[in-house]
This record gives sequence, C-alpha cells and structure tokens, in this order.
Amino acid sequence: MSTAARVPVVIIGAGPVGVTAALLLARRGVRTVVLERHHDVYPLPRAVAADDEVRRILQAAGVQEEFAAIARPARGLRLLDARHRVMAEFPRTAQGSHGFPQTSMFDQPELERVLRDALARTPECELRGGVEVVGVEQDGDGPGGDGPVRVTYRDDEGEHLLRTDAALGCDGAGGLTRDAIGATWEDLRFEERWTVIDVRTSLPVRCWEGVEQICDPRRPATFMRIGEDRYRWEFRLRDDSELDHERLRELIAPWVDLAHGADFEVVRQAQYTFRARIADRWRRGRVFLLGDAAHLTPPFIGQGLCAGLRDAHNLTWKLARVLQQGADERLLDTYESERKPHARHVIRLAVAMGWAMTGGEDGAAAIRRGVLAAAVRIPGLSTAAARDLSPALTAGPLVRRRIRLGGRGLVGGFCPQPWVTVDGHPARLDELLGDSFAVLTAVPLSPSLKAVVDGVGARTIPVSDLADDGRLAAWLREGRADAVLLRPDRVVMDVVPSGGRDFTGTAGWASLLHSTRSPVPSQRSVEKSLLRSTTR
Repeated sequence: MSTAARVPVVIIGAGPVGVTAALLLARRGVRTVVLERHHDVYPLPRAVAADDEVRRILQAAGVQEEFAAIARPARGLRLLDARHRVMAEFPRTAQGSHGFPQTSMFDQPELERVLRDALARTPECELRGGVEVVGVEQDGDGPGGDGPVRVTYRDDEGEHLLRTDAALGCDGAGGLTRDAIGATWEDLRFEERWTVIDVRTSLPVRCWEGVEQICDPRRPATFMRIGEDRYRWEFRLRDDSELDHERLRELIAPWVDLAHGADFEVVRQAQYTFRARIADRWRRGRVFLLGDAAHLTPPFIGQGLCAGLRDAHNLTWKLARVLQQGADERLLDTYESERKPHARHVIRLAVAMGWAMTGGEDGAAAIRRGVLAAAVRIPGLSTAAARDLSPALTAGPLVRRRIRLGGRGLVGGFCPQPWVTVDGHPARLDELLGDSFAVLTAVPLSPSLKAVVDGVGARTIPVSDLADDGRLAAWLREGRADAVLLRPDRVVMDVVPSGGRDFTGTAGWASLLHSTRSPVPSQRSVEKSLLRSTTR
C-alpha cells in the first residue's frame, strides 16, 4: 500500500451529485479528490429532468450556461387515462421563482460531460478514474468519533490510502459507504419492474412537449421528449424480455407510426426496478451519504437526481465552514435533519403518483379519474403542486419558526432570484450575492444588526439598489419583513420583522457558526464572538 496522503475531502463517486459537490466545495476553496470506478462518463441516459431549484444549484456550481445549452424546457405534466384522454394537467412556467424554467429536460451523459469538463478546469478538484474504493474507516479520536477518515482504494498500480477530514459517499444504492457508517434501508413500500426505452428519431412524434403519465393499471406508461430528436418511453410490462420491432411498434403507436426501416434508433432498452427507500442515518462522524446512497425514489415526478443535488447544496457550505472557519461540529448535524424530511416527502409524492398510474382495477380507475378531474379544477392546485416539490425547511437550528412575528412566511423558504442590474449590466441575483451569507434589506441596518451581519461575513444589499422592478421589495412586504438573512444556499435563515430592529433568532444559530476554537459564547456575547472568530 502506498504512503497515506492527506486531502481535505474525499468524494466517492463521480456522478452528477459527487462532481457537483466537488465544484461547490471548490467555490469555497476546499480541495477534493473524487474517486470513480469508471474511466469516463457512463454513456447511457438515466435521469432526464431538473427543476428550477436544481438549475440554480448548477448555477452555484458554475455550469449554468453550459447546462442551458443542452437543456430543453418542458410544459409540465399530464395524466392520461388508458385511451389517452387528459385527466389532469399540471403546467410548469417558463420561469420559476429561482429564475429558470420550472422543468427542464436533458440527457444525463451530456450533463455529466458538462460537469466533468468544469471539474477538469478547477485546480481544487482532482478526479481519479478507474479505481475501486474498498474501505472507508474512521479513527474515532475526535469528539463523537469525528477523527480523520481513511479511504482505501485500488487501481492498476495497487492499493492506496487517503486520509481526509471528511468523506462524501456519492456511490449510489450499491456503494459501500452506507454499510461503512452502519446505515440500513427503510423500505417505503414501493417496488415495480419497468422497461425504459430511449430513442433517437426524426419521425414526427405526437408530443405535448411535456411529460405524459398513462394512468392505466393494465399497462401504465410514461412518455417525454428529452431533446430535439430524443424521446423516452417507460412501460410496466408483465414480460421483462427485450422488445422486438412488432412489440415496440404496438406500444408506441399512440405517439408515432413506426414502419420497418424508418429512422428510429433505440439508444437503450433496459429493465429497472423502481424502489422507494431511505437510509436510517446519513452521517457518522465525518462520513456522509448523498444522493442514491441515502435515498431512492420512483421516477414519476422527476426528482431522483434533483434530490441528490439538493443534498450537495445543503451540505457543502456547512462542511466548508467547519473545515475552513472552525464552525461548531453541530452545524453538520443539520444536514440530515434538514434534508431527510424533504427526501421522504418527495419519495411519498412519487409513490402517490405511482399509485395514480398503476393502482386499482377498472372500478377503482374510474373513481380515480373522477377524483383527479375534480381536483384539477381547484384554484391554485397546479401552483401548489409545483411548490410542494420544494417546501420550506422544517424548524431547526438554522430555521427559526415564529407565530406572531412578521416574516413567518419567509423563514425556511428560498429567496427568489430575479434579474437585477449591476453597473448597467443585467445579472442574476445570486451573481451579486456571492457564495456566502447575504442580507437583503429595505431599511438601514441598526448598529447591533450590522455587527451580526459583519460577524457572519454577509454581504449587505439594499433592495432599492437592485433595479429588479421592485420584485424583492414586494417579496419582503408580503412576508412582513424589513430584512432577511440568506444562507449560502439561499434559504432564508432569519428575518427582521417589519418595524423591528434586529434578527429575532440570532442566539439560536450563531453558536453553530462561531469558531469551536473558543468556548461557546453566552447570548450577550454572540455578536462579539462572531466578530472575533469569523472571517469574511
């Protein structure tokens, strides 16, 4: 075995979640080594959908423009009955609150190439492909077992050891990191075998330019357009054998007329078992689970990869603050407590959609059709359904809940991202906010408030200076807030209520962000401790 090298963070798995985590850490100056068993991008398509929040995460990772070049906005979701009559429609807008189309279709190998190219341009990141990780162990000589982590891997030259301050398990459902931290699956009771067919064709395809779910218990199906000449069909079939031309022609007849010799290339035909599971623990010491290593969701609402990228966005800023600025180790506990409820929520939504597509015989299907037809007429239901994919974070150390004070509708949710004007040039809001904390304010800051803001290294921006057509000022007014403190992931951490002078939850979150190199400060000394221990 080679002599152990020391690196700040080791990431196991170079899929979209692992590489995005590396890029986000690099933006904060944290070096990573990414270990991947494949030498190159896995060539077959898998994930195909991203929402506007995930587009914002890719923006934070520095690849938004490249992703925009390979993405195709989708009109939303339709539920169709067995005769392809529309039962319900959930439209998605061309621009959501995060500043991007609410649904974008893409080809995963193209996304992975975009991310790998960005990784290669980033000096803080090193990718080691064609290796097999064979061990993840933790010394346990720090508080709570948080000592250095040892990651062992093999390549053509033998076995190597890396010592690291943290290891991120982005190695999928079959990876070893979950076993290494003693985590087990909780089964959320959904398991079905589906056939997935990815196609490239120039034939005229009858297409709504969105996702279609066929709610037929005898033959449920999903259809979507991915790119200019790329399409995907998914069928739950009783026979797992590969489809011949005649069988395939019969299945896709509602969308396209397939004659012998037509331009119709099957890029991939594969069988998958869709499961609903969540790991009972996502962290042990400095070893973390992200993406499919932590949760598995059926694909019916397009949130599998999205959930993993949300994991990376939530964890990386916290890990960087602990490693670089000595923030309290308890800050890392908020990763699982914030992300796990949301992952469970999304899995349950996907399972419910699976039930709508596949559950019940003819009588139950008829009842279901009537319920859906009535439900879709409820005012605001489509908007609420879209918002439900990313609900506000539940109360916790970094999310303070209030009942009577202003701003109660903002805390835990995301700040919208409008276009703003900077030095006469249009820009997205996050380009102005930077990678750390930020304060958006409609009023001058009080001295005590300014001390807290300086202590966390937040950039202060008056909303009146943004030239955003008043969108953020209106957002603050609607939330009954004079100012908001935004986390690096753009979640609202705290507010100054309308007519107030200070943030109301300072003592709750400040102790997590201060340096562990000095004792935890008392409530009266929070701001002074922050000023001493936190660098901009």
